Formats: sequence, C-alpha cells, structure tokens
Amino acid sequence: MPLNPRLTDWRGRVVWIVGASSGIGRATASALHARGAQVVVTARNGPALQAFMALHPGSLAIAADACTPGTLRAAARQIVAARGRIDVAMYCAGHYKAMRAMDFDLDEALQHQQVNYVGALFLLDAVLPHLLAQGDGHVSLVSSVAGYRGLPQSLGYGPTKAALINLAQALYLDLHPRGLGVSVINPGFVRTQLTAQNDFAMPALISPETAADKILEGWAAGRFEIHFPKRFTWWMKALRHLGDGLYFTAVRRGTGL
Repeated sequence: MPLNPRLTDWRGRVVWIVGASSGIGRATASALHARGAQVVVTARNGPALQAFMALHPGSLAIAADACTPGTLRAAARQIVAARGRIDVAMYCAGHYKAMRAMDFDLDEALQHQQVNYVGALFLLDAVLPHLLAQGDGHVSLVSSVAGYRGLPQSLGYGPTKAALINLAQALYLDLHPRGLGVSVINPGFVRTQLTAQNDFAMPALISPETAADKILEGWAAGRFEIHFPKRFTWWMKALRHLGDGLYFTAVRRGTGL
C-alpha cells in the first residue's frame, strides 16, 4: 500500500533539488529533466549549475548556500515567481568526513550538523508555506543507512542522518493528512565525491545514476522510505533489531574497528 501519492508523470512538474551540483542530486535532476520535469537546481557551486543548465535546456539554476539563513526562502520565492509553484522539493546537500572519538573535532562535527541537518530545516522554512497553500506537493530528504544506528568513523555524519530520518517521520505525520507527500531516502554506498574519501572497500557500491533510478522508482511506488541497494540495506535494517550487545559485537567483527 503506497504511503504517498504516486509520482509517475513528471511532465511539467516543478522539482527543486538543493545539493544538485554533483552526485545523487545532479543525477536525479538529470533523470527528471529527461522525463519532462521543470528542474530547478541549487548549490553553492555556480559554475557546476551553469554547466547543468547548458546540458539541460529549460532548467533553472539558483546558486545559494543552503546553510545561510534566508537564501533558500528567497530562492523559493524566485521559483514560484518563475514557475508558478513547487511540486517536489528534495534536500540532497551533504557533508562527510570520517571521525572517531579519539580524534574528535568540534568544528567538523558542527559543519556536519549545519550542512546535513540545519540546511534541511532552511529548506522546510522555504517550501512549507508554498506547499501548504497549494494543498499538494512532496518533500524528500536524503539521509543514509548510516542514520539507522551508530557506526565507526561516523561520529560527525551518522547523528545528522539519524536526525533527518526522525525529521521525515515527524513531517509525514503532520503533512500526510493535508495531502502532502513526504519521503526519506536512505542510500547505501554511492560513488560520489564524499565516498571517494573512504579508504575501505564499500560493499554494493553503486553509481549516482543507479541511485537516481531507485529514487524515481520509490517516488513512483509512493514509498515513504526509499532505500537501496537492497542487497546491502536489508542487512543494515536487520542490524537495527539486534540488542545492543549483539549489535556492537557484530559491527566490531564486521568492520574490524
């Protein structure tokens, strides 16, 4: 049973992706453009956005820092003025650096919080008034399986992704009765600039283009949680149900950390 209105026909839909200069965000924007969506891409990297527009005629680029108060609110007003509405808003901006307690870096931890979580709050501040006034639309937050439970080297990253999962669940309870869709996207390992930092073998690593296809499949099916690749994420889901002692033992043995 779908938990959201199914998103299948993208022709003419206005889709705003924040964090679209590379990786999953850019691949999703490209896939949506190919299906007829009116794509709006936002990121700090202006040249990358201009390059996207050149390859995707009719798209709109708005350079903005998601972590700066007021910038996404202004961008949302610009989109509504230019396109008339916002049908889907996706938060895909992300920051990652491996961190363990022995090398705790407060500034780095706060940077994770600002980019991965606070930026999502700024997006909600920008789009919720428009979506509620429309009476329809969809909000999608890109989290990670790293948000399911604590993992080694994820002291900065994991807690922010856990916060996004909780945020999406709370949003769904409030917005679903009003006719709005909410989804949370929990990828495993995707080949991006962020995961390129990892110095370990990443199981079931997939391309951003494959990730984008899975996201569109999830929206078409009306799913609340969209997780992939299943051959990896089902194992991560299973670990959530272990007691603490068994979980810590399994993770230590699996990672060697």
